[in-house]
Amino acid sequence: MSVSGFAVDLGGTKTAAARIEHGKVSARLQKATDAGADMDVQVEIIADLLTELGYRRGAPLGVAVTGRVDRQGDWHAINTGTLRGISGAPLGAALRRQFGDRAHCANDAAAAALAEARLGAGRGAYNFAYLTVSTGVGGGLVLGGRLLDSATGLAGHVGFAGSRLGDQRCGSGRLGTVESVAGGRAIAAMAGLPDARSVFEHGGFEDIIDRSAAAIAALIGDLTAILGLDRVAIGGSIGLAPGYRERIMRHLEEEPALFHPHVVAAELGQDSGLIGAMLIAHEASD
Repeated sequence: MSVSGFAVDLGGTKTAAARIEHGKVSARLQKATDAGADMDVQVEIIADLLTELGYRRGAPLGVAVTGRVDRQGDWHAINTGTLRGISGAPLGAALRRQFGDRAHCANDAAAAALAEARLGAGRGAYNFAYLTVSTGVGGGLVLGGRLLDSATGLAGHVGFAGSRLGDQRCGSGRLGTVESVAGGRAIAAMAGLPDARSVFEHGGFEDIIDRSAAAIAALIGDLTAILGLDRVAIGGSIGLAPGYRERIMRHLEEEPALFHPHVVAAELGQDSGLIGAMLIAHEASD
């Protein structure tokens, strides 16, 4: 796919910027995200990174951010402990003022879903879901070739769906969600360790990791029942950890065959959000 321009992926821990040529990242810079910064400071940081990459105002620019982005382009941090300075910030309008009318923003998992659907693990699928299992659980849905969106920006936040294995609250405020069982914060809390990486490295917490995978398998079954998925790609630091997808598959085998979409590993890695943001910018500008 021949799309070129610039993209930014602003996450809870790092902010990456890239120059994209013909659908591939040709140059990339990143720095730690300032979790306490407000929107204006975040836009200044984005501008500094893009300047280093040779960006000029008016060039196509896609910005993917963690959190919820509504149809007006307003940015809402779902977990305020991750981005403390963001609450209903008019990011879309700020980007257009700073970078021109070809600048657009979207949720990072939605952007990654579109990239995987067009250029990665979802190519050829009709109804496709991308699930990212990392600090939290997110995702994006591409149905009939179209990225599902909503006025509130909530579409695709599949980690906030209920789970029969859940009994805690997640960052959304909902009780008993998939994220409250399967996400990295939940895994670390259940193990009494500082982060999910420590849980995987420490050993001895197989039951906690397996419970996470079981919750994701149940989510896949539910989404397949509702949306008729034919393929699901698993991404994220936990989702791509050795053996995790195989755990999901073992639990999914307990479901009737009708609820077994093809479950594969995401292919585009850390570039998926960047490439997807660029695709969204191009499609929004057409």
